[in-house]
Amino acid sequence: MTSKDRRSIEPDQVRALLREAGHPLTRRRLSDMLGLDKEQSDARLKPVLNDLIARGEVVRNRRAAYGLAADMDLVRGRISAHSDGFGFVIPDDGSEDLYLSPKQMRQVFHGDQVLAAVTGVDRRGRREGGIVEVVERAHRQVVGRLLLESGVAVVVPDDPRLTQDILIPLERVGEATPGQIVVARIEKPPTRERAPVGEIIRVLGHADEPGMATDIAIFGHGLPDEFPDPVLAQAKAYGDRIDPEIAGRRKDLRDLPLVTIDGADARDFDDAVFAEPSRQGFRLIVAIADVAEYVHPGDALDTEAKLRGTSVYFPDRVLPMLPEALSNGLCSLRPDEDRLCTVCDMQLDEKGKVRSSRFYEGVMRSQARLTYDQVQQMMVGGDAALRERFAHALPSLDALYEVYRLLSKRRQRRGALDFESSDVYFQFDAEGKVEDIRPRHRHDAHRLIEECMILANVEAARFVGSAGLPMLYRVHAPPPADKLESLEEFLRGQGLPVSWSDHPEPSQIAAIQARVAGSDNEHLVNAVLLRSLSLAVYQPENEGHFGLALKNYAHFTSPIRRYPDLLLHRAIKHLCRKLDPSRFGYSHSGMVELGRHCSWTERRAEDASRDVDERLKCQFMQRHIGDEFNGIVTGVTSFGLFVELPEFGVSGLVHVTAMPNDYYNFDPISHSLLGKRHGRRFSLADRVRVSVAQVNIDERKIDLSLAESSR
Repeated sequence: MTSKDRRSIEPDQVRALLREAGHPLTRRRLSDMLGLDKEQSDARLKPVLNDLIARGEVVRNRRAAYGLAADMDLVRGRISAHSDGFGFVIPDDGSEDLYLSPKQMRQVFHGDQVLAAVTGVDRRGRREGGIVEVVERAHRQVVGRLLLESGVAVVVPDDPRLTQDILIPLERVGEATPGQIVVARIEKPPTRERAPVGEIIRVLGHADEPGMATDIAIFGHGLPDEFPDPVLAQAKAYGDRIDPEIAGRRKDLRDLPLVTIDGADARDFDDAVFAEPSRQGFRLIVAIADVAEYVHPGDALDTEAKLRGTSVYFPDRVLPMLPEALSNGLCSLRPDEDRLCTVCDMQLDEKGKVRSSRFYEGVMRSQARLTYDQVQQMMVGGDAALRERFAHALPSLDALYEVYRLLSKRRQRRGALDFESSDVYFQFDAEGKVEDIRPRHRHDAHRLIEECMILANVEAARFVGSAGLPMLYRVHAPPPADKLESLEEFLRGQGLPVSWSDHPEPSQIAAIQARVAGSDNEHLVNAVLLRSLSLAVYQPENEGHFGLALKNYAHFTSPIRRYPDLLLHRAIKHLCRKLDPSRFGYSHSGMVELGRHCSWTERRAEDASRDVDERLKCQFMQRHIGDEFNGIVTGVTSFGLFVELPEFGVSGLVHVTAMPNDYYNFDPISHSLLGKRHGRRFSLADRVRVSVAQVNIDERKIDLSLAESSR
């Protein structure tokens, strides 16, 4: 065989041949065009075609011919399934969703990546589609409850969006018993003619056991929960102390009183801060753990970090992006230990505007590990004991608070949105069951760190963006048109004028927030505003951040727990070392794929955390069946009222049949239910007294009924 014969077939060659032909080609025809015999075709062309199919770029039709998906008017996207059986294809390119009938949905699971064809338009004007190819299966395993009926074993998925039960051959049930929560590996994915078939690979236990909520979420969302041995070995090999030789080549900040300020339960410390007055205004330093010094592109640590995308936080445990030897050890900016860092060193004027900034590699030694509450007690409460204990950090903290006041004013002037968090935290008893649910309060110390991190993120985006290196911006688009229409209708129903004509500016949304501040419907209006916003994503195109009202924004300050931050650190390190930009190692197209992946892993982590929270809330409320609580109506539908219990951050449904005996008319404009006989009206933001009627933990549903005082 000649050297020419041994050359590999490049994907671009195949793309070009298919594009020039203008119609699908069989592999035999492609082989002839490339001068390959059957053996060469099997060894060199077939793998390329399979790879292009896996990427969704090429489709193999029923005549065994290959064509470019883009030329076949196919839509690539992920499946979004509804519990009622139908679903949608959410296109990767952001175009209109494609409706899929229950018959089409029988062959896919929620989250599958598919190629679909537009088959028509239904009576509601929605595009209808048919699945042509399943590009990637989202579920290799499914968590659910094992049932045994009439000699047939099935696993009923815990996720209500997975509407097909998994058939389990009896010989593959193993030691699992009916009623237990199990993990089933999918051996045969669903088709139009057959339900999915699998085998039980793990028994998790019974649904009410401590820690089960998190276990179900981990396995149900396919979260990696154990690090491979090579990853652990690489992390451990770095030891627990920084390399003095590396430290010697960096700017030494060890004498600077940098401190970390985090939550009381934090273990991985990404960022440290320092501020001091200067001639022009203030010098602000944000030092970030230098993860990029230890995690290199393509190595075992990087492969696993990219797979995970982000750390996942649950009430009872954390799934870190990096092994603890790095995340809680060598990379964590622990007090009184030398650590490598990447530094954003900023000069602010007397109004808080950044006049200059520079990035460099440094070595630091945190002078104190402070909590938000400690800082608040010192700086606002004047706690004498704490001020004496951390006297060495007080000058910097004083300057940081002055910087925060300036940045807060600038935030208000540019019209950034500010949604107060309604997060809760769970208190567990000795047996691991939820004992109480408490609201998590934010104060100035939280906001101080938030403003410093935002500023460093902006400067990092500008620094790398101006150099032209491929990077991921954190992009937050304006509210989409469909949500905007509903928002405008809601605001008018609340007596709030809408001042925008086409698309709102952030400042116009912020003005509405200011108008309802302190009112009875503040919580409701903010909740509806938040739901109307787009989801933030990672992408290489800079389209600004609507919520923060910023033109340049990226994530730089949390490389221990977010992969996009690590990518940005690599770019900053490349520029700090004045390396050739052409040798950076990342392309724009590569960043597109990384952006999609990181956005998806972020959503996956959020969904898993939310599932755990909802299940734990249901477990807690199950102990309060029959008890009465104060609530706020947060949603009105034809079938009842959604009511939130602010005390616990819990929501439930008052079904129309559990309301005062009457017939009710639903008014979608005023978002209210009006009783025909007695004229009683229930509207958004109404304060009601409810009792807990029933709790379904499996479906994460809480049924409420109106207490006599509300009737």
